[in-house]
Amino acid sequence: MPPDAPRRSIRVVAEAELRRAVPLDLAAVEVVEEAFAALAGGDVAMPPILSMAIPEANGEVDVKTAYIPGMSGFAIKVSPGFFDNPKLGLPSLNGLMILFSARTGLVEALFLDNGYLTDVRTAAAGAVAARHLAPASVETAGVLGTGVQARLQMQAVHLVRPFRRVLVWGRDSAKARACAADLAARLGVEARAEPDPAALVAASQLVVTTTPARRPILSADWLHPGLHVTAMGSDQGEKNEIDPRALSAADRTVCDRVSQCEVLGELRSAKAAGLWTGGEPLELGAIVTGAAAGRRGPEEVTICDLTGTGAQDTAIATHARKLAATAGLGTTIAA
Repeated sequence: MPPDAPRRSIRVVAEAELRRAVPLDLAAVEVVEEAFAALAGGDVAMPPILSMAIPEANGEVDVKTAYIPGMSGFAIKVSPGFFDNPKLGLPSLNGLMILFSARTGLVEALFLDNGYLTDVRTAAAGAVAARHLAPASVETAGVLGTGVQARLQMQAVHLVRPFRRVLVWGRDSAKARACAADLAARLGVEARAEPDPAALVAASQLVVTTTPARRPILSADWLHPGLHVTAMGSDQGEKNEIDPRALSAADRTVCDRVSQCEVLGELRSAKAAGLWTGGEPLELGAIVTGAAAGRRGPEEVTICDLTGTGAQDTAIATHARKLAATAGLGTTIAA
């Protein structure tokens, strides 16, 4: 490097520091909502997800990115999921985000988050969906699933629809009880495990599905007036949480990105079964910007299909850089 060249540095921030700096709060929800609004504008550059399966290890790897005009940087996220890892005493999800300058392309920050930032932006997207599609008043929320996203989705939803009671269903009843206890303690609400998913849906005004299911866990027959469903577990072509009949049975079906949902989400399953009759679905960004209506009445049934977008990753990484710098977190290294 020439002696008069500008000094370059990269901020490296570890998971523990990011957990202190980047909470799941309304600020994170607003950041992700702004990313959806930008997507609706049509100027975001967001290539298709690079996805690779590693069946021998029950694993998968996704790579997502997006450039949002007006943001100083863009993120590239590498997100592996190896689902037999818990048997080895290891987490099933990990990964990192790299933030590049949108002006020079140089690396500005490296977030060794092990999936934490993805967890935050995914949960925040659920809150955005609930804000625009759930009933104005939610007494009971239900979650199908018992893992990290089951907890975070309910925490995020509670920020925008402060429900009084939450019901939790899982195939493992002990895990469902543990999840309910965690939510009760964190949110200060009534919470219990519900062994019957049909009963959970019947009692809820808002339901979030958070599983890696490959066969539907929510039947179209369970839909009822005034229900909103956010499906966020299906992000691979083999996954399917929602009965394919449900998407056309709903009054309004919304996607985070139609082109992704057609390949990876619940919309893919409905189309593959020949059961989608709704034409081109709305995108969440169009509802955020007001270009399209969200929930149009208290009796409507709405479904939101979330597959996760690179725009969300760029938004949360930019947010994380600001918060980490303000808190003086991370290690600066010479590049």
